[in-house]
Amino acid sequence: MSKPRTSPEVGADGVAEPQPGLLIVMTGPSGVGKSTVLRGLLGSDARLALSVSHTTRPPRPGEREGVDYYYVDDDTFGAMVAAEAFAEWAPVHARRYGTSKAEIARLRAAGRDIVLDIDVQGAEQLRSVYPDAVSIFILPPSITALEARLRGRKTEDEAQLAIRLARSEAEIACAGTYQYLIVNDDVAQAVADFAAIIRAERRRCHRQLPLMERLLRETEQRPKP
Repeated sequence: MSKPRTSPEVGADGVAEPQPGLLIVMTGPSGVGKSTVLRGLLGSDARLALSVSHTTRPPRPGEREGVDYYYVDDDTFGAMVAAEAFAEWAPVHARRYGTSKAEIARLRAAGRDIVLDIDVQGAEQLRSVYPDAVSIFILPPSITALEARLRGRKTEDEAQLAIRLARSEAEIACAGTYQYLIVNDDVAQAVADFAAIIRAERRRCHRQLPLMERLLRETEQRPKP
């Protein structure tokens, strides 16, 4: 795999330094295919990275510390909450999960573009902490298609399915607060749309200021006729 490419900024020693990467918040209802889209995206762009979350649940067989999660006990997690060390966190099924500010800072300092697959509540927390975050909501082509996908997984009974669909409707009602909407009717097209958004965001003027400043410095240093 090729090394991540970053926009160059020349430091005081004349050596190019990586620019802080993008923070991309991805949200969508259960069953919309976020994981599938994300796999396609990560496989085609070496600069992208997933942040590793903290959790209070024990590791499952095959999971690795620092790769799948950072595993901590309740006291450690509580101390991190008190210290405001999390960009977002939430209780899930009697456990707690959170994205640490240090993890985001580590990846962004290395010039990586971070994708976070989180729910509406977590996305709202993150966007309040990082106003420059790029927010993308993944939509189904229809509620009927979403229900069919959920039924196809065969992981919920009728009562659980009704709860998931009701939650999905509430989440979709928040989609208008996001910067971009992608309809996952065709996975390849959804991945292409996601990649196009990332390419455009990387080329925004305010993210290219170091390049423009370098070019202006070079112009000033050229011999005058």
